[in-house]
Amino acid sequence: MINVVIADSHPIVRLGVKKVLEQHGDLEFLGEADSTSSLFQLLQQKTPDVLLLEMDIPEINGIAALRKMKQDFPSVKVLIYSGQSEDVYALSTIRAGASGYLSKTASATSLADAVSKVAQGGMFITNELAQRLAFDEGTKKPRRFFRKLSTREVEVLKMLANGKRNKEVAEGLNLNEKTVSTYKARLMKKLNVDNMVDLLQQAKALELY
Repeated sequence: MINVVIADSHPIVRLGVKKVLEQHGDLEFLGEADSTSSLFQLLQQKTPDVLLLEMDIPEINGIAALRKMKQDFPSVKVLIYSGQSEDVYALSTIRAGASGYLSKTASATSLADAVSKVAQGGMFITNELAQRLAFDEGTKKPRRFFRKLSTREVEVLKMLANGKRNKEVAEGLNLNEKTVSTYKARLMKKLNVDNMVDLLQQAKALELY
C-alpha cells in the first residue's frame, strides 16, 4: 500500500486527487494540507510514502518548501504537482530534491502512475521533458537563458515577475533584502538587461508570469 499526502491550496484539487487515489487499490490517501505550515504539522504526525506538493503552495515558495521538507523529512518522496510551466520549473524542482514533476493538466491515470513510480524509487518526468533533456535545444533563447540561472535565481525571478517586492521575496525565500538585491543584479547580468522593465520582459519570455 502506498500512502499519499496532498499539499495544495485549492480544495477542489485536493478533492479530485483524493477521488483518483480512492479508485486505485494500492494507493491510500493519508492526509491533506493547504499551506506549508499545515503541511509540516501534518508530517510531524504522519509519514507518507509520497507527497504531492503544489508549486505555488502558500506561505513558503514551493522550491524552498521542498528543500525544507527534504531536510526535515528525508524519507518522504516528493512529486511536484503544478500548473506552472514544466519548461521552467521541472529541472529546478528535481535539482532541489523532487522525484518528479507532473502537470495539473495530466490525466488521472498519469497521476496514479506517477505516484506509483515515485513510491518505488523512480523518477517521473514526461516524455516531452525527457526529450528536452536528451537533445540540445540551445537555439531557443528563453531556454538558453534559463540554463544560465541557478535554482535560487529562478525562484527570485518568479517572485519578482509576480509583483513581489524585495522584502516579500526575502520573506518568502528566507533571505535578507540585501541578498535579494544581489540576486537581482546577477539576474540582470545573466539575462543581459540593465533595468527592471527589461528583466520582467525576460521573465515573461521564460513563461514566469
